[in-house]
Amino acid sequence: MPPTATPETEPLRVGAIMQTGLLTCTPETPVVEAAARMAERRFSAILVLEEQRAVGIWTERDSLRLALEHPEEVELPIHRVMTPVPLQVEEACLVAEVSEAFKARGIRHAVIVDGEGKVRGIVSQTDLALKQGIEPYLRLREVRRVMRSPVAILDGRRTLQETAGHMLAQRLDAVIIDCGQGELGILTERDVLRYVARYRRDVPVCELASRPLRTLPVAARLIDARNQFIDQRLRHLAVVDDAGQVVGLLGFRDILDGVEGDYAVRLREVLQERDHALERSRLTLQLAERVIDASLEGIMITDARGRIEFINPAFTHLTGYTLEEVSGRTPAVLSSGRHDAAFYAEMWQTLQERGYWRGEIWNRRKSGQLYLELLTITAIRDERGQATHYAALFSDITHIRENEEQVRRLAYYDPLTQLPNRRLLEDRLSLAIRHSHRQRQRLAVVFVDLDHFKQVNDSLGHAAGDALLVEVAKRLQGALREDDTLARLGGDEFIVLLPEVGKIEAAQQVVQRLIDSISTSFRMGEHDFRIGCSLGISLYPDDADSVELLIQYADAAMYRAKQEGRNTYRFFHQHQLRWCEPAQLTLESALRDAAESGEGLAVHYQPLINRNSGELEAAEALLRWHHPTLGDIAPGQFIPVAERSGLMIALGDWVMEEVGRQMASWRDAGYGDFRVAINLSGRQFWDEALLDKVRDCYRRHRLVTAQLGLEITESVLLDHQQQAIAIVQALREMGCCVALDDFGTGYSSLGYLHELPVTTIKIDKRFIQGLGNRRSNAIVAAVTGLARELDMRVVAEGVETDQQLQALARYPIDLVQGFLYDTPQPADAFASRWLPR
Repeated sequence: MPPTATPETEPLRVGAIMQTGLLTCTPETPVVEAAARMAERRFSAILVLEEQRAVGIWTERDSLRLALEHPEEVELPIHRVMTPVPLQVEEACLVAEVSEAFKARGIRHAVIVDGEGKVRGIVSQTDLALKQGIEPYLRLREVRRVMRSPVAILDGRRTLQETAGHMLAQRLDAVIIDCGQGELGILTERDVLRYVARYRRDVPVCELASRPLRTLPVAARLIDARNQFIDQRLRHLAVVDDAGQVVGLLGFRDILDGVEGDYAVRLREVLQERDHALERSRLTLQLAERVIDASLEGIMITDARGRIEFINPAFTHLTGYTLEEVSGRTPAVLSSGRHDAAFYAEMWQTLQERGYWRGEIWNRRKSGQLYLELLTITAIRDERGQATHYAALFSDITHIRENEEQVRRLAYYDPLTQLPNRRLLEDRLSLAIRHSHRQRQRLAVVFVDLDHFKQVNDSLGHAAGDALLVEVAKRLQGALREDDTLARLGGDEFIVLLPEVGKIEAAQQVVQRLIDSISTSFRMGEHDFRIGCSLGISLYPDDADSVELLIQYADAAMYRAKQEGRNTYRFFHQHQLRWCEPAQLTLESALRDAAESGEGLAVHYQPLINRNSGELEAAEALLRWHHPTLGDIAPGQFIPVAERSGLMIALGDWVMEEVGRQMASWRDAGYGDFRVAINLSGRQFWDEALLDKVRDCYRRHRLVTAQLGLEITESVLLDHQQQAIAIVQALREMGCCVALDDFGTGYSSLGYLHELPVTTIKIDKRFIQGLGNRRSNAIVAAVTGLARELDMRVVAEGVETDQQLQALARYPIDLVQGFLYDTPQPADAFASRWLPR
């Protein structure tokens, strides 16, 4: 609809609405000074001029980014942080073209120059909202139509840096601030500018927020909002409902977006009434024309036979075609070739029956590039109901669909391995269960956990660990059947869904292929190494009929496989149900809460007595747990739960901190320094942060050398022996005494023991309690003799009777520990009995 231009309908040009009272500075002006000028004169931007030419611009949005990323740069010259002028146009440029550029580039300012390139003025997004002659639209529309909702309300105690990060990430120019005690304020980019001008660091946003919060009712007209913006020199207003609750936020940008969002309906009305529009409503026609020109969506109008008569500037911008190139041609000029004749036939039939068609369609730009557009076609009819024209409105949604696909992939796939994640696995498993139920078939869930992955990750670094996981995923996938699903839960844990396994032997064959695929060596850079995997299998309907239980049972079976040798698989059996019963799950949840808060946890101390002198030489720290409703829970109950649920590191950290604190407290109370030994689980020993944690404990509590002891079972040290030796040596160098606990119960290697820099061997209590038995006597004699030759001390643990103590007199035992002397006691009771001042 290209009407003939008249003085009343001539398109508005930027020279007519630009601001000529410019705020400028030189390139050498400090940022803080430029910010102060902007804040004082309430300008949204400052131009950087050199020889009357704009070389850059610095805006309120730039101040937001500066406050977040580089607050220390406020003293720098502005040319170091300014943005090159994003848009520079001559005075004769159409306002519609500038509006289109604003939205397409995500900018809010344009510099206006004369024919010689000298600065004449500046135009902002606010100017477009104030001076485009859209008052009729503003009078007709309520605030609720264009306000932003829901609105972000942030805690006023947050730092400016946190808030600025949120605003940048969410592309917000203002947020509501909860200043406490029911008082709300608003933080805008202009408020951040004041912070930059004053160069204040680490200020809570409640101190920067503008208060009181200016509001207007949700039913107010946009013209009222626009007038309030002008009269009170505001740029944002909070929108409240009848109860006074904040339900939205309104700014100049929202008004502009509302104008552009309403133009499609207005376009159809204008075309239907064009023969008598000037007589009935000249203002409505002018508004529609301006909206069309300023629109960022492409508009095309054809005659009844489909020949193009009119396009708007956005059409040219999106497709590359000008009016001269498409006038008289049909929209087939844009055809991508992706849609068949049936697609277009259905489109045409819908258009004839309903008077409109809306959908997504692939088209081709003049450059040959394909793009996806959201297209609406409307039939424009005369008084007799005959179609005289067709109006097409479209926007490029290629990037939107690409982003949606990316979001969908992030929601359902692991970003490292590109495998399905737990969410997608559970969806597929749920469908597979229903299918198996209908077909009366069996399916299997296989829980896969890599053996020794942490050691590789710690020794070669996280990058190598990630590369290893990717290679593992490829190998596992290659061992599966076409319809099987491999998913990554996180860390080194995977789950495999095997549908339609039929006989159990079929699942065993697949599982063995999985083990074989991981058993062959891996090469990462210059390193060759082997890992393994432990697998647990649960079956539907044999073991369970729900997603949650099948995964839990497979996990329990995997844990059993690890306990029974690793690099193997185990099927779930009913006796393992105790690991998955609600009571056990309740226990795990309660233990997790205790590990986080420390509530109910306590350390008890059992003395280690010098056998020769009968004096206290050390103590062993033992964790105890009292639950408010479950009562005292034995270590034999909660330690396996902690191991299985990954809580051992958190509990171990709590114990180490509590022991360090208690030793410092005893020292300050006048008790002498003595050694306290802490038990380390396998997870703690291989924790990459162990050395740092021990070092911090010594430093924070001012412990003396050898005051902290660590006890490790020999089974923990069997894997990756050279790494284990290095860790023990590092602990010794920090001053720790390291003891091998429960010695003789594992698969002890005498050669390995010779290399380990441990200080002490603790003979397991079962051998002490078996004294008098020929085998137990032989083992105690061998261990004590070996320790003496290796210059290690020996502790006999579990000494409960005088007869056992007398029997130990035959052997070179240094320390004894057991109920004969004392049971583990709380700190106060232990101190009162064993610690003389």
